[in-house]
Amino acid sequence: MTGDTAPTQAPSKLPYLGLFGLMLGIFLGTLDGQIVGIALPTIVGDLGGLDHFTWSVTSYLLTMAAATPIWGKLGDLKGRKGAYMWSVVLFLVGTVLCGLAQDMAQLIAFRAVQGLGAGGLMVGALSVIGVLVPAHERGRVQSMVGVMLPVAFVGGPLLGGFITEVLDWRWVFYVNVPFGMVALFAVAKGVRLPKERTGGRIDYPGTALLTTAILALTLLAGWAGTRYGWGSAQTVLLAVVAAAALAGFVRVEQRAAEPVIPPRLFRSRDFALAQALSFLAGAVLVSVINYLPQYMQFVQGSTATVSGMQILPLMTGMLAAQLATGRLMDRGGLDRVVPITGGAVTVVGALLLLLLDTDTPVLAASALTLVLGIGVGMLMQSTLLTTMNTAPPRDMGAATGTVTLLRIIGGSLGVAALGAVHLGRMTGELTDRLGERTAEQLTSGGELAPSSVDGMPARLRGVFQEAFTSGLHGVLLGTALLSATAFALAWFVRGTPAPKSPGPEGSSQPVQIPATSAD
Repeated sequence: MTGDTAPTQAPSKLPYLGLFGLMLGIFLGTLDGQIVGIALPTIVGDLGGLDHFTWSVTSYLLTMAAATPIWGKLGDLKGRKGAYMWSVVLFLVGTVLCGLAQDMAQLIAFRAVQGLGAGGLMVGALSVIGVLVPAHERGRVQSMVGVMLPVAFVGGPLLGGFITEVLDWRWVFYVNVPFGMVALFAVAKGVRLPKERTGGRIDYPGTALLTTAILALTLLAGWAGTRYGWGSAQTVLLAVVAAAALAGFVRVEQRAAEPVIPPRLFRSRDFALAQALSFLAGAVLVSVINYLPQYMQFVQGSTATVSGMQILPLMTGMLAAQLATGRLMDRGGLDRVVPITGGAVTVVGALLLLLLDTDTPVLAASALTLVLGIGVGMLMQSTLLTTMNTAPPRDMGAATGTVTLLRIIGGSLGVAALGAVHLGRMTGELTDRLGERTAEQLTSGGELAPSSVDGMPARLRGVFQEAFTSGLHGVLLGTALLSATAFALAWFVRGTPAPKSPGPEGSSQPVQIPATSAD
């Protein structure tokens, strides 16, 4: 998937058609998360039990995490445009398969295929933008993001709820197909990059070790203390495998000719801190975004569509913060202030959500999500811009792949660990009040869906909703601790200004790269 030979002189203005296609890739990944997140309670109720919920999310995040550095390095070595387009194709194949799933095992497997393609959507788009757009022009590109993302953040939950109620949950997957086709066309016609293929080899040993470590850590986070005891043979074995894989990965990366995550990038203190903050922001966001819609549906009694509307404050707050942060950091001088402020706001937002209860008014429950959205938006955008500003052009794919990877790993580990906390607290309270057999039927039976809660006897419904809220509080306490850690780390950021390319009389001008052929 390559284009025609590019012109001998790069255009003086931004290639808006190509950028639209790249933004659409980011939009695809974002839209899928919002739509599927709203529909998952219904999907899990139709195909399996509530105890499978975490793995329907984790399988997607795991393969997405494993594939992200591979797509980033493939772009650096073989061509960024082609790598991006193939990732879109694989994402669409997985999307269609998810829509065809007949049971929970199939859905989990097909979500894994979808995640393999999704790993290249964000990193592919960002790596192309990183070399296509000068650093001082990225604020303008953020304005383009501002045109695309409101539809995903705000319209995604509404669309997911509407499709689930009016059509069928399978269409929450099929709806991605037309967007993906448009993205492929726009990038094919609108992106022209110079040929910068180095001919190096992908670091497959490093990738295998990293994937093993991610899988072991995710299983450890989800199983330790719940399915298996902390001192059990299974828990110890997973811990040993994770530690050995991580140690082997570090050793391999130090010796690899083309490491999937170049160690040289971490010589920059701000780059290293940005990766840690990205990890924490991902853990907070994915955990909250997957359990708030469930709370709205199971406890507040909202429909899928209404629950999408009820988390709009979180989405719009995150979006507004991302756009404002991009503009502010482009002006300079706020590279340290923004992540510190974002960490503080995220802590406050997580603590405010602990006010959610079974009798919390719906409007209040919805409004309480706003503060957390603002804080996470500031953290996510500042870590991305810091990563792009500290990475050299030759490592742009690996750098953006790393920041995306750490965010995905954070989300995967966060939803696994905090999902285990949620299920453990909820099951424990149900067992204490209803008995072990009834608790197992409610959490493991395939018949439990939001629509079935209203049909429960009043006492049973009340007990279930209180137990579910108790589990949610466990998730929120975990996010508060993660947010506090991010706030503490943010104080060590020094602040790295965006690099500027010298132009006439010292002015900052876009870098004109002679293009010999399309990527």
